[in-house]
Amino acid sequence: MFGDLYRKYKDSGVVEKYIFCNVAVYIILLFIGVFSVLFNSAEVLADVKGFLELPALPDALLRRPWTLFAYMFVHADVWHILWNMLALYCFGRIFLNFYSVRHFVGTYILGGLFGAIFFVAAYSLFPYFKPLAPFATLVGASAAVIAVIVASAVRSPGYKINLLLVGSVKLSSFAIFTVLLSFLLLSGNNAGGNFAHLGGAFAGWLVAFMLNKGVDLTNIVNKPIDWISAPFRRSRVPKKKKKFVFAKGGRSADYEYNARKRSESEEVDRILEKIKKSGYAALSEEEKKRLFDASAK
Repeated sequence: MFGDLYRKYKDSGVVEKYIFCNVAVYIILLFIGVFSVLFNSAEVLADVKGFLELPALPDALLRRPWTLFAYMFVHADVWHILWNMLALYCFGRIFLNFYSVRHFVGTYILGGLFGAIFFVAAYSLFPYFKPLAPFATLVGASAAVIAVIVASAVRSPGYKINLLLVGSVKLSSFAIFTVLLSFLLLSGNNAGGNFAHLGGAFAGWLVAFMLNKGVDLTNIVNKPIDWISAPFRRSRVPKKKKKFVFAKGGRSADYEYNARKRSESEEVDRILEKIKKSGYAALSEEEKKRLFDASAK
């Protein structure tokens, strides 16, 4: 069973991997909760959640800095994780039409981090929240998911999505509605969470805006991840012997080969530019096939 799950995890895409991680944390906490009740040790679950939840007080956050990352993989209940993972699956796949896997990882993490910053700042700056700050905590992937949505909308505002009971709407309209709703709910029961949503939205906009300027902010996240994971990759991947292939036909064959490769590269660039302007859905079947073949090489 666990072997099959691990193989599915290994074979899945980056969006599915992040869903796996969120669901795994949720299930582990459910098991801890069951055993805590059975052994009359309810405080065990509270202690574990307290170890992972993001505190609103800055001094508490300084004592538990790992919660800046941990909180975005923890959820309060089944509806909380269900809606977040459904949104992550749908909009994560849309995101990958315009950006790379590394951009997804960076945007998700930066969205969560900015959400945490906005949450802590709100409880420190606004008098309404200060009496509640010692008890307030934040969990959930909502800020990270909204970052993915907003980054996609900035990249391709005219991209059409189909919503249940609503029909076809522009991705930009959905993103604006989501941000406005979070703002209007700042005075509600989940005010802190909605501040985090605004932080995630700002992160998504900033990532997309800076990418259009040629600056990849996701490197802030990806480069440390590369540095940490590099020793594991080196130990796991065997060195490949270099193979030298000599083209038949001498220099003229080399010219033909280079010309063909240059033509293929120009065609891929044209298709990518078309995606940039009109979205992936605007591609013909032939263009989609050429893009797939190029990515598989």
